[in-house]
Amino acid sequence: MCRQPSCANGEDGALHLCQQPPVSQPELYFFSIEDGHHGSLDKQMMKQAFDDNEFNRWPTPIEIVEEMKAISRISGPMVLAGLLLYSRGMISMLFLGRLGEVELAGGSLAIGFANITGYSVISGLAMGMEPICGQAYGAKRWSLLGITLQRTILILLCASVPIACLWLNMERILLWCGQDQQITKMAGVYITFSLPDLLAQAFLHPLRIYLRTQNITVPLTCCATVVVLLHVPINLMLVVYLKMGIRGVAVAAVWSNLNLVLSLLGYLCLSGVYKKSWEGVSKECLKGWRSLLSLAIPSCVSVCLEWWWYEFMIILCGLLVNPKATLASMGILIQTTALVYIFPSSLSLGVSTRVGNELGGNRPAKARIAMIVALLCAGVLGLLAMTFTTIMRHRWGRMFTQDTDILQLTSLALPIVGLCELGNCPQTTGCGVLRGSARPSTGANINLGSFYFVGMPVAIIMSFVFNTGFTGLWLGLLAAQASCAALMLYVLLSTDWILQAQRAKDLTGAHQTEHESFKFQETCHKAAHDNHASVTTLNLQQLDDCTSDSLPLITVQIVKPEETKLCSENHF
Repeated sequence: MCRQPSCANGEDGALHLCQQPPVSQPELYFFSIEDGHHGSLDKQMMKQAFDDNEFNRWPTPIEIVEEMKAISRISGPMVLAGLLLYSRGMISMLFLGRLGEVELAGGSLAIGFANITGYSVISGLAMGMEPICGQAYGAKRWSLLGITLQRTILILLCASVPIACLWLNMERILLWCGQDQQITKMAGVYITFSLPDLLAQAFLHPLRIYLRTQNITVPLTCCATVVVLLHVPINLMLVVYLKMGIRGVAVAAVWSNLNLVLSLLGYLCLSGVYKKSWEGVSKECLKGWRSLLSLAIPSCVSVCLEWWWYEFMIILCGLLVNPKATLASMGILIQTTALVYIFPSSLSLGVSTRVGNELGGNRPAKARIAMIVALLCAGVLGLLAMTFTTIMRHRWGRMFTQDTDILQLTSLALPIVGLCELGNCPQTTGCGVLRGSARPSTGANINLGSFYFVGMPVAIIMSFVFNTGFTGLWLGLLAAQASCAALMLYVLLSTDWILQAQRAKDLTGAHQTEHESFKFQETCHKAAHDNHASVTTLNLQQLDDCTSDSLPLITVQIVKPEETKLCSENHF
């Protein structure tokens, strides 16, 4: 709680006069303003607070190192968590393979259908809370974190209802599309027993974002480690000992996600992290959906457009010569890109949090530095990925199969995959910057134009007109990633960071008091002049130990010979 000198109450305003003994040296006095006006922060006022040179220079080596440390503290644990959860998916596929070819095909088909119609939608909608929570944390608007968490969970639960209806009718849909009846039946069994996973995902994604935007990522890795260690015995119990078959694999996956949710909730309760931001279940969570949905829907579209591209590539593979070999090779390469994607994805999550925190804290110059450093790191990751895929092109496929046709296709495509990653790493990182600055619609437009208006035509023309076959599909992806990276870099490098800081204040509601504090500077000068004093120091500050609803303070140092001293009374 902030403490202020107590003075006699005035009639209406927050500025008061009181009598004090004479002072012989400059003192600090605190003024605050209480006014019902809620205007947007004027951009010109903000420009006065920042040196233009801050937005036209490269960061110093010290700034680069410090920012790399800040990003790595977030992204490092996320990489480990991503690798652990990736291994969990591989464990499930191994148990499906033990059951037989039909079970493996059915489970794979169900997982693909679930990714397209369910998981991509839930993951994308959840990302709508990322800029709000990241910027609220930077602005110290703690209560907004808790309310946004509640709203997002409710939105995901509502979205799960139509998804569940779609999953229940999956078998009928796939049969109508001409899929094999036996495989489709197995897929229907798997996805039916996966329905509770929608409930787990509706809590899991918001909890992870809620923690990460507060720079809490190590517990996520610890919880993921426990979940993966339990995943093998759970599968053994359900699939081997209880002989539940494909149903057991589906239930084990749901059980693991439920374990992850419970472990994260346990961490929240035991650590007390929630205390600042959680004010209990509130009716406020039923309001204010418009601003959240305006971010969630474009985020969802952006995620879905990218996820669905790979599914379209699988469909096109079935139209090529020797579809069995091309589909198998595509499966290997998609697993490879999923593994490599963990690294730029984690970097994207880290820079999203950093940019959101800095913009929320009204530090646009630091947000710009975070973007530059993250893009440099993304370039290094892209080069490493390209080197890895090129060197391993003749060896990587042998980890999955010994079929010569599949190995030949895989070795031809892997160097192109590496070139794709050279563009994908900056593009994915750029998406993180856009999320952190609450611009998901820009990312959605870039993905739509790049993947479907550039990449898709190139893939079709190269594969079926110029008869390059399987390689042509990956050349289409290369064209998509190149155009996507170029557009993303253009948008990021032309960003007005002062404007983004202003938008952050509008999004978190911080402008409601900040604007009045700037206006109050004139009041301070006038009050000092009327009392024959001079203002020698004028500084806007927000005390760290204040509550989220406390008023920002203007510190005024005045030198005055008279006995009358200006002071204020702050209301909480």
